[in-house]
Amino acid sequence: MPEPIVQVAPAKINLALHVTRRREDGYHDLESLVVFADVADELSAIPANTDTLAITGPFSGGLSNGDTNLVARAVAAFRARWPDAIESGLALRLQKNLPVAAGIGGGSADAAAALRLLAGMAPYPIPFANLSDLAAKLGADVPACLVSAPLIAKGVGEKLEPLPDFPACHIVLVNPMVPLATVDVFRRLRAHDNYPLPELPTPLTRPAQLGIWLAETRNDLEPPAVKLVPVIGDIIEQLGQTQGCILARMSGSGATVFGLFGSSGQAHQAAQVMRAANPDHWVAAAPLVLP
Repeated sequence: MPEPIVQVAPAKINLALHVTRRREDGYHDLESLVVFADVADELSAIPANTDTLAITGPFSGGLSNGDTNLVARAVAAFRARWPDAIESGLALRLQKNLPVAAGIGGGSADAAAALRLLAGMAPYPIPFANLSDLAAKLGADVPACLVSAPLIAKGVGEKLEPLPDFPACHIVLVNPMVPLATVDVFRRLRAHDNYPLPELPTPLTRPAQLGIWLAETRNDLEPPAVKLVPVIGDIIEQLGQTQGCILARMSGSGATVFGLFGSSGQAHQAAQVMRAANPDHWVAAAPLVLP
């Protein structure tokens, strides 16, 4: 049995998310500070006669492994774009550790992991720009997840500005186990032309700097999401009151809430507090992935 090739799919967190314009095509232009946490799904592959996808893990229930799955779509798109890159079929296994429809990347991170895995197997270099173009066709968050390091995302998510410096922070993620569809949140968004993100300080190296900057930002999707799922607001309040929490806010279109901390000890203590208060919620604590 050959050794599997493995790629991780880290959780994506929008520390700030401003909706700046509704486009004529119905999509929205955004500006977002995006980071990734060291808690992830895991995708592995071994050569096989044909492409197959098995999904395991605590959040595998209800996920299709058919053609509509983003991993399967990523593999099909990669093969269509570079038909001579991978000669054999692949037996893929997705260990689904992150909740679904949770505002932390999920399927987009899994698709990006598939593209990185396939590009790494190719017998010739796959230019990152070409891989990113393909990622954008799979979903707005896939290009950012392809990078999986701190960045500013603009447009619908395809314009990326990786950040060369970022403070070593820790994050607590709390999800109430209520799936929340992005389309439902955007449907209830009142203002579609909010002001853009303020300019980041340079160099950005200390958690306190980041906290001061974040205080001038927001997640424009948070108010409509809280109206749909009020417990999100309760989690933000609870997490914000834990010791050392720099900021508590919803990520993406929800329903996952993050708390930002300057130390591992504070983050793990806050995670314990949140687990004790909300035993039916998914809670994770992890460092951020740095540049």
